Amino acid sequence: MRSLFRGHRALLATHRGFDPGARSLARDLAVALDAPVVTSTVSRLVVDLNRSIGHPRLFSPVTRALPREVRASIVARHYRPYREQVERLVAQRVALGHRVIHVSSHSFTPVLGGKVRRADVGLLYDPGRRGEVALCARWKAALAVRDPALRVRRNYPYAGKGDGLTAYLRRRFPAKAYVGIELEVNQRIVLAKGRPWAALRGALVDSLRMACDR
Repeated sequence: MRSLFRGHRALLATHRGFDPGARSLARDLAVALDAPVVTSTVSRLVVDLNRSIGHPRLFSPVTRALPREVRASIVARHYRPYREQVERLVAQRVALGHRVIHVSSHSFTPVLGGKVRRADVGLLYDPGRRGEVALCARWKAALAVRDPALRVRRNYPYAGKGDGLTAYLRRRFPAKAYVGIELEVNQRIVLAKGRPWAALRGALVDSLRMACDR
């Protein structure tokens, strides 16, 4: 697999290759809320774990032209174990009568196509599912209390109903049992490191705890 990316090392280090900060933020949230965490280190230039099978961007330009059997082995080795582990964890809790809050951690590049993204945090959800609407409203309000300077937007910079793992799980589980939120943070803050990034992680952890307690 490494041979495919010879000459693409710079690309692997960009937002096209991975979401900086997403993994460490997911772990912080999981530890604080005593929740399981499922992470992966495979680059989306190999396969995008947040896309459905058949989606045109499931594979990147680097891997899209590979033989079918090679792409199938990538799906079997990297894609299905991650997706199936998340779905299994949700199903186990739902079977016990619990309502699951699933936070999928991501980060976004501050400028895309020459356009500046004017947010520090994005909360993505399905507007047709009242539990997701309510949780994001509470989370946004709690963030405003925790850090009034943060620019928090809902369903930005992407629409929460777009193709993704949360959208897939909404089809598998009813709204009363599953609340799926995609958390997006601005990579400008992630890459600043130090105090700004630590402060944002702390604010997100504290505010989510507050939102869930309510």
